[in-house]
Order: sequence, then C-alpha cells, then structure tokens
Amino acid sequence: MLWMKYRQYYKDNFNLAYPVVISQLGHTMVAFSDTVIIGHTGKVPLAAVALGSSLFSIFMVMGIGMSYGLTPLIAQENGRQNLARCGFLLRHSLLINIVLGILLSTAIIAGSNHLDLLGQEEDVRTLAKPFLQLLGFSFFPLMIFLTFKQFAEGLGFTRQAMNISIIGNVVNILIGITLVYGLFGAPKLGVVGVGIATLTDRVLMAVAMAWYVLSSPRFKGYLAEFRQRYLSAAAIRQLLGIGTPVALQYIFEVSAFSGAIVMAGWIGAREQAAHQIAINLASITYMMASGISAAAGIKSGNHFGAQQWRELRASAIASYHMVLVMMGITALLFMVGCQLLPLMYTNDIEVIAIAAHLLIIAAFFQLFDGTQVVGLGILRGLGDVRVPTVITLLAYWGLGLPVGYVLGILLDFGVQGIWWGLLIGLLTASILLFFRFQHRTKAVLQRAVLK
Repeated sequence: MLWMKYRQYYKDNFNLAYPVVISQLGHTMVAFSDTVIIGHTGKVPLAAVALGSSLFSIFMVMGIGMSYGLTPLIAQENGRQNLARCGFLLRHSLLINIVLGILLSTAIIAGSNHLDLLGQEEDVRTLAKPFLQLLGFSFFPLMIFLTFKQFAEGLGFTRQAMNISIIGNVVNILIGITLVYGLFGAPKLGVVGVGIATLTDRVLMAVAMAWYVLSSPRFKGYLAEFRQRYLSAAAIRQLLGIGTPVALQYIFEVSAFSGAIVMAGWIGAREQAAHQIAINLASITYMMASGISAAAGIKSGNHFGAQQWRELRASAIASYHMVLVMMGITALLFMVGCQLLPLMYTNDIEVIAIAAHLLIIAAFFQLFDGTQVVGLGILRGLGDVRVPTVITLLAYWGLGLPVGYVLGILLDFGVQGIWWGLLIGLLTASILLFFRFQHRTKAVLQRAVLK
C-alpha cells in the first residue's frame, strides 16, 4: 500500500511543509484581505486593487524566486554539515536581495505613472496608481523578510516565518479596515488605506524575521561567516545561477495570469473584477501548493547533499501525493462553492455570476497547478533550474496566454476563454515537469546502483 510505503516520508514532509504553507499563504492573504476589504466599496475600487495587485505580483514572485536561490544551497550545505558555509551564503544573498529590492521598488513606483499604456478604464487607473506606488515601497522590506525566511527554512526552521506571517496578516487586516472605512477617527482613505496597511505589515515582518535569525542561539553556528566583510564573486554567481532561473519560472506563470487580467480589462470592469476574485482564490491554493513545493525542495536538497538517492526519490513522490490530495480537495471546494465564495468580495450579481464560471475552470486546473509547482520545487532542490525555466516559458507564454487571447478576445468567448487558455498552459507545464523529474531522479538512482 502507498500509505505504508511512504508513511514516514508523508510525516516528515508534512511536519516541514505545513509551516511553509502557512507562511507562503501570508503573501497571498495580503492580496486576499486587501481585495475583501475593498470589494464591498464598489466594482471600480475592486478592479483598481485587482490591477495593482496583479502588476505587483509579477515583481513579488520575481523577488520570491531570487530569494529561493538561497534555499536549496543552504539545504545542500546543511546536508553536507558545512555549517559555516550557510552564513557565508546568507551574507551574499542579503546583498543581492537588497540591490534587487531597491531596483524593483523604484521600477514599480515609476511604472505606476504609465498605467494608461495598458488600455484600462480611466477611473480604474486613477485609483490603482497610488495603491501600486505604496505596494512599490513595500517591496524593499519584503525582500529583507524573504532573505532571512529562506535561510531559516533551508535549515528546516519553518515555524517562525509562519508565526510572523500570521501576525503580519492580522496587522494588515486591522489597519486596512480602519483606514478604508475611516474607523476610530481615522481618515477614510479607500484604496490608499489598504496600500498603507500592506506597507506597514511588510516593514514589521522584515524587522521581526531579521531579528529572529540574527539573535536566536540556534543559528549561532551557522552565522560564523555572516559578518565578514569580503565578498565572493563565485558565491554571487552561484546564488544568481539558481535564483535567476527560479525567478523567471515564477515570472512566466504569474505574468501570464497578470496578462490575463489586462485582457479581462479590455472586456470590461465587471469581467476584470470577476477575474480578480477567481484568481485571488486560485492564488491562495497555489501558494499552499508552493509551500509543499518549498518543503519538497528543502528535502530534495538535503538528500542530494547527503547523496541519499533512494530517499530523495521517495520523498519527492510523497510530495506529489500530498499536493494531489490537497488540490483535489480545493477543486471540490471551488466547484461546490462557486456561487458562495465570490460573496466574500462583492454583492454585484453580475460580477458574482462571471466569477462563479471562472471558479469552475479553476477547479479543473487545481491538480495541474499543484503538480507543476511541486515538480519545480523538487528539481530546484537538485539544482536543476534551466530546463524547467524553458518549460514554463513555453507552457505559459508560448501556449497558455496565446490560446487565451485567441479564445477570449478573437473568438469572443470572453474572460472564460482566457481562463481555458491558462488551463492548457498549466496542463502542459505539469506533464513536462513530471517527465523531467522522472528522468533526473531515475538517472541519479541508476548511477548509484551501478557504483
């Protein structure tokens, strides 16, 4: 039986994964709470938050991807018992992420002045601009948080980031509600209010995560080389060699969905608002799956560093089983609750009807979305990032988005046609990444047997 064969791997992976799932959810829950808080103020503010959040998400996943360059390297060095090397890598990762944070924060703020190039409705653009600018300011502290989070998680310490994410989201919700609706004597700021809440949340999370890693006795042995001043070009290349392809993998997928919201805006504000509701819910399940993916990458990296090839493959297969079960449950929830879930966001009957149809499509692609992100995580732990990057590019931009454009815009199937195109992209990525996983893990296992 599968349960008996993989029981220990299920247990180990779950204990590592569930805090990562919750902390990963923290990123999406910020957008979720922003959307829910603002949704009941009208479809135009909801569309503005949809536009700003979708554009910011491209930069956010770029940052997440670059920070992930640290995690498999930390996991591999920990597997080899090279403790001091971990702090050495952290120092270089922090430098890379600080530079990236400054550059992309500036790019987001500057880009907010050119939303007219996207062909969106004027009232939506007007509200989206200050919201996107505030998200831009929040990008720098987000990168600091991610640096220390990925370091701790690479060593298997996953619960602190989870706790900080939970507290941060509570802060975001409380400040957001207060400023959007002008409670307790605060000014009624609408869309700007949720932007201020998000910025405050991310600053506090960055401070808390950095303090935890730098002050906790459990990391003392790992940080022996963290405070040294010299820099290694080889270490920077090593981190960028993994982080850049991983960032591109995330960018290709998320930018395809962000491109879809721009196309939805060409159809109308209601379609754009409905797209935001459905994609926000789908993003929650995606980030849950990416938590399992991150844990799978950590375990794969540990086993790879320790040259435990059979354990590597068994642990990876257990992660596939776990994500299939979880995403199967969320698929059923989307199908059963397709009419009820949108009520959390809006009372607009037409928006709810469109969102319900999109959630049915989202239910179909849950399994593919889960398996493709877990496949990426496993391969990342092996240091295999280039071929998976090409796969994601072809799946989302070579197939998914063009098919969505043809179905939704040219053939006039509307926003549902756009989503069917995205489903095809996810299906393609899922299948190709699974074949890549099978090829790589069977190859290393066969070489181990021959030795």
